[in-house]
Amino acid sequence: MSMPFYVAPEQVMKDRADYARKGIARGRSLTATTYEDGIVICAENPSNTLRKVSEIYDRIAFAGVGRYNEFDQLRIAGVRAADLKGYSYSREDVDARSLANNYAQILGQIFTNEMKPMEVEILVAEVGGGPGDDRLYHILYDGTVVDETRMVVLGGDADAIADRLEAAYPEPGSIEVALRASAGALAGPDRTLAPDDLEVAVLARGNGRRAFRRIEGEALAGLLTAP
Repeated sequence: MSMPFYVAPEQVMKDRADYARKGIARGRSLTATTYEDGIVICAENPSNTLRKVSEIYDRIAFAGVGRYNEFDQLRIAGVRAADLKGYSYSREDVDARSLANNYAQILGQIFTNEMKPMEVEILVAEVGGGPGDDRLYHILYDGTVVDETRMVVLGGDADAIADRLEAAYPEPGSIEVALRASAGALAGPDRTLAPDDLEVAVLARGNGRRAFRRIEGEALAGLLTAP
């Protein structure tokens, strides 16, 4: 009787992590930054039909990078969980932290127990009553949750993009400044991203309960070129 092939658990986890990171790096990145009146999410996405950024619930947004079909499944699960909790208890009981914890459990279980991990990184963002109440939760492919304070970058080449964004946007300002800094950081020094190459949405405190709003077309072009 032949002996079963043995692979150390550490090597299995490393191989899964490498596999997930390579899949994520093949996609385009996105940024989320706080500004004076909320949170702006900017993704490099030339598609007019496939969305990386979506509304989850009142004042809460979802964004993902990596395999579209995988993070879209997570988006749908988040919408259902938020609707169920809001209906069963109260709309005020639905918050980004609990959704981020749910996502972390799902991704952690898949990463540990399934043969193939999900090739995704996701963001759960919530706009609060004031700048200090905004929340950005970055959830990795293995279920790790990172509570960011002012800005976050998801996807391949995240470190370089984050450095460019930090240099261009050292402190919260207007939405025009935040958006130009985000687009410039995603593009890098050797190219320029047109409005049609970007998917942009905001969680704005002034929008009432439904804080989520997309920015497209002429409105986006105007913000990118504003003095």
